[in-house]
Amino acid sequence: MSPITHLLSGWALAVSAPVERRDRAIITLACVVPDIDAFGLPFEFFTRNSPHPLTWWSDYHHVLGHNLGFALFVAFLAWSFAKRRVLTAALAFVSFNLHLLEDLAGARGPDGYQWPIPFLLPFSSRWQWIWSGQWALNSVPNLILTAALIGFALYVAWSKGHSPIELISKRADDAFVAVLRRRFPCPTEP
Repeated sequence: MSPITHLLSGWALAVSAPVERRDRAIITLACVVPDIDAFGLPFEFFTRNSPHPLTWWSDYHHVLGHNLGFALFVAFLAWSFAKRRVLTAALAFVSFNLHLLEDLAGARGPDGYQWPIPFLLPFSSRWQWIWSGQWALNSVPNLILTAALIGFALYVAWSKGHSPIELISKRADDAFVAVLRRRFPCPTEP
């Protein structure tokens, strides 16, 4: 799945809970942070034609950040920085694992390679998640999911008054919601 899809799905989970903006941001970021292990992509890209190419992305993506150990670390960080500590940490853990499930369902590469997810690392390397039905990263199901999440975000912005833009700027979020509500006014009550 794309980082946008991960961000939107994490935010969708976050707005389902009675938490404030800061805790929503923590829960949302927990759904994006597993891809921190893609740090090696530019190094691999720029050294691919060198005598000693670096394979940091090929070797470490879906390994370092896509496992139970890192999920527990992220949950601990969420607990450390949240206002509603237990709820936010629990939802950050769920959000993190939502990312893994999304990757399991729809992250097959253009060459057909399916990224296995070594879920029990660093405790054990025995069990890896892989699904033979995994669809391609640029497939229709991924596009439909992203479109549905955008629709959900627009609905929440219209009905509750906050959108994923709140992760960047409260002021910009307020302006976006105001424009959305002017364009699509809330129905008046009888």
